Amino acid sequence: MTEQVEFPEAIIFDWDDTLATNWQSIHEALNATLAAMDHEPWSIEKTRANVRRSMRESFPEMFGDQWEEAADIFYDHIRSKHLETLVSLEFATELLEQIAAAGVMLGIVSNKTGYLLRAECDHLGWTGYFTNIVGAQDAVKDKPAPDPIFLCLEDTGIKPSRHTWYVGDAPTDLECAHNAGITAVLIKDSAITSDYERFPPHHHFENLNKMAIFLSNMKQNLSK
Repeated sequence: MTEQVEFPEAIIFDWDDTLATNWQSIHEALNATLAAMDHEPWSIEKTRANVRRSMRESFPEMFGDQWEEAADIFYDHIRSKHLETLVSLEFATELLEQIAAAGVMLGIVSNKTGYLLRAECDHLGWTGYFTNIVGAQDAVKDKPAPDPIFLCLEDTGIKPSRHTWYVGDAPTDLECAHNAGITAVLIKDSAITSDYERFPPHHHFENLNKMAIFLSNMKQNLSK
């Protein structure tokens, strides 16, 4: 029997490299922190490849007992200019408008620290689209644990299921979706590498526009 296809009840997005990008600010703040803690600076490539986990998980490994001091340095630096370097990704606003108009609950789950995440979302004028915006340290555990997804759905009346999508660009996003028992959606403009094989996406779109087209076609087909 063919499983009935249903339009998603909720779509939750990752933030960096999914809806927006702010690597310049992250990279500069991280290198300022590394320099202050007598560590060698990182290339932008290394920053992009390694900054995926939340600070409370990654900084103790990098800086040991001094990780909280390092965190303060990082926050002081990034607060000073992160809004200046923030850029929304192409077609992000149009996609959010489309999904909201369809009556689908929207949320954000990111490993970016909560107050920075909410400030960036507000700066782009997107806060009104989202029912809940969950960042690092808002839940008991950060992604890839499922806790932030559950927190994002809390008090919405929507239970985790295949009808909730989590959209992201990294293996940790897909792992988070699988851990929460929801649909994993990958936004990536290249083929899926071995990094994504353990927790494969249920849907893979080259960009946000392709996702919008898929949702539009899906809704039209279901209305026939």
